[in-house]
Amino acid sequence: MREFKTASTLFDGNLSLSIAPALTPNGIENDPLFFNGEIINPTIVSGGLLVLADIVSTRYFKYVPVDQRDPILSAQGDRLRAECFSACNGVYARMDVFQSALDGDILYGTTNVDIGNNLRKSLLNIRQGDRLKFRIGDEGLKTLHSKNLDNGSLLTDIVTQRPVKMPDRWIRALGNCAMLHQNMKYKFHVEGMQAKSFIAMLPPVTGKEKSGWLTPTKTGVMLKSREEKNSVYISGIHRLSALKKVMSNVNSIFFYAPENDEPGQMMIEVCMTGANITLSLTAKSYEGYSGEGALLDSLSTPKILECADKIDNILNFESRLDIDKILKSIGIVKSDMDDAMELLAVSGKLGFDVRERAFFHRELPDDPDRVLKDNPRLVGAKKLLENTEYIEDNIWHVKSGDTTYRVIYPTDENLENAKCTCTWYLKHQNSRGPCKHILAVKLKKGV
Repeated sequence: MREFKTASTLFDGNLSLSIAPALTPNGIENDPLFFNGEIINPTIVSGGLLVLADIVSTRYFKYVPVDQRDPILSAQGDRLRAECFSACNGVYARMDVFQSALDGDILYGTTNVDIGNNLRKSLLNIRQGDRLKFRIGDEGLKTLHSKNLDNGSLLTDIVTQRPVKMPDRWIRALGNCAMLHQNMKYKFHVEGMQAKSFIAMLPPVTGKEKSGWLTPTKTGVMLKSREEKNSVYISGIHRLSALKKVMSNVNSIFFYAPENDEPGQMMIEVCMTGANITLSLTAKSYEGYSGEGALLDSLSTPKILECADKIDNILNFESRLDIDKILKSIGIVKSDMDDAMELLAVSGKLGFDVRERAFFHRELPDDPDRVLKDNPRLVGAKKLLENTEYIEDNIWHVKSGDTTYRVIYPTDENLENAKCTCTWYLKHQNSRGPCKHILAVKLKKGV
């Protein structure tokens, strides 16, 4: 288990974010330095960190506050990206802090960043006009906070020490998000007071769960019971409540929904001066991203492993991957490239930016193979290989225990059209990924 050498602190106008040993272009570094400079708009960055801290420590379904985890921080040359999930895994949150908001050079690498309870209390004291020096590196995450008071400057000294704990389900959920986010499309946006008013009307995190269609109107955004033009369905609007921490700094809010326009996952992007916050919510408030099966198709394709290795070798913490450039440099076909990118995503190496329509690279200091090993349906499918038999045409029989299941496997290899007689398929169809019997047939065909 990796540990923070020091705690994140806010001391005399200096914000120091404690980070664990990091993966950088030079490999694993025990004393990394990602940034050292000044924050131009301290209230925006401090508010964004508080949004992440609230989300990571909240279970939104049947609200319960929990011990928080530490957000993933990626330094990508032109921006800093901090990512996390809620305790229930039903909300994905990302804050992008761009170079324009920082006075100093951003380097490259990925690690965890410590946002402890004491630091959160100090961040709440930052006000407009304060100066904030910012360091993310070997001596921890340090903040120097200078504010003018009648009796002089405020000094705050905070010391905490907590181990880094990144749940396995976070790794799987990052991959699921990257896949699902590719299918999101822009619906509408609001600006200025309308954007602030939308956040102001959000119910508290402890409020009664409400669902419906977020609909653009002449006066702003309304939650309606029926779908209208460009509306976005949301399940559990209280899951956006953490955004109140940045309400006064919001310039605009963009709303996204799945391409098929069906009620399901939704996303909003809150834009501020020099920083954005993206929140992505699962289709139902009681579902978590780690439960989605969107990547099982690619996980079970043996031929893409070599392509994924080739791509992985040339990734270098880019904030926006140039797909055409990668295709030309390693000489693979587009279809194999797409599958390989999905495999890299499920290992935690790639995220997807909906606004920029591009993958970005992060490198997690964890075993990516555990995603394959820990996926129960894929593990189950591999155990069924010896009992998977081709019958005729596109019909297969898969024996599991004392029961033989009938699988209809499409000739076009599209798993969305595969069918099975098991209870998983009857309940979910392929909306949460293929069942283990369909996966077993896919694996058998690839052996």
